[in-house]
Amino acid sequence: MINFNGDILEDNSVLSIDNRGFNYGDALFETIKVSHGKLLFLEDHYFRLMASMRIMRMEIPMSFTMEFIEAEILKTLEHNDLLQSTARVKFIVNRNTGGLYTPTDNNVSYVVSVRPLDSNFYILNEDAYEVDLFKDYYVSPSLLSTLKTNNKALNVVGSIYAKENNLNNCLILNTNKQVVEALNGNIFVVKGNTIKTPPLADGCLKGVMRKQIIEVLKNIEDYELLEASVSPFELQKADEIFITNVIAGIQPISKYRKKIFTTEVAKSLIGKLNTAIRLS
Repeated sequence: MINFNGDILEDNSVLSIDNRGFNYGDALFETIKVSHGKLLFLEDHYFRLMASMRIMRMEIPMSFTMEFIEAEILKTLEHNDLLQSTARVKFIVNRNTGGLYTPTDNNVSYVVSVRPLDSNFYILNEDAYEVDLFKDYYVSPSLLSTLKTNNKALNVVGSIYAKENNLNNCLILNTNKQVVEALNGNIFVVKGNTIKTPPLADGCLKGVMRKQIIEVLKNIEDYELLEASVSPFELQKADEIFITNVIAGIQPISKYRKKIFTTEVAKSLIGKLNTAIRLS
């Protein structure tokens, strides 16, 4: 069951062939983890969505308060018997049908879909996790590249490339040949007591989990956090690299080409992240 503009309907029953998200990628989405009715990092998701809608020149309905979006998500979870479970929520906003590249108006509709997840909190996956660079296509660094839109052709092709080459993931480059992010999350590179993550100006997604990890690292005196460009050369020299997103939390990379990495920082951060969630 999905939530379409407040109505609970059967899945796959509402997509028009003229849907602008389907036709032109004229849509935004937030992927939110919910644990037993608690929406993790809701405020960050909400403000990112509102800022993204403004950048996309979508009309924000007066009803789109944080409380309204939370209520709509909880209603959808309840109708799917997931209110007392852990779930992955996708909240999609698309401009209403009408027009070609130029829309008829800027009003929007929303769809909420939910799927069950196994883990309540974040558990570090220490299985082998190998990555390489995806160099067929590049991210053009701009404000639009930081948004969570459904224009994900690069990520789809990159994921197919990873599967064909028996990789768990790939790292994406921008047009300046700097490492931007992974196919499904932001990256952090550890060398000694310095931890670097690419800046938004390089074109990486404005990740919600990226923000949480940055906040956690600011309170750890043992490490210096830098939001700075990461060159492919630095990957070979790093002690540790990990990927972050709101569903997995922190995913350590075990191997990049011939380099094997440690997971000590990731282990430390996952505990601090779960503690922060429990206290919030």
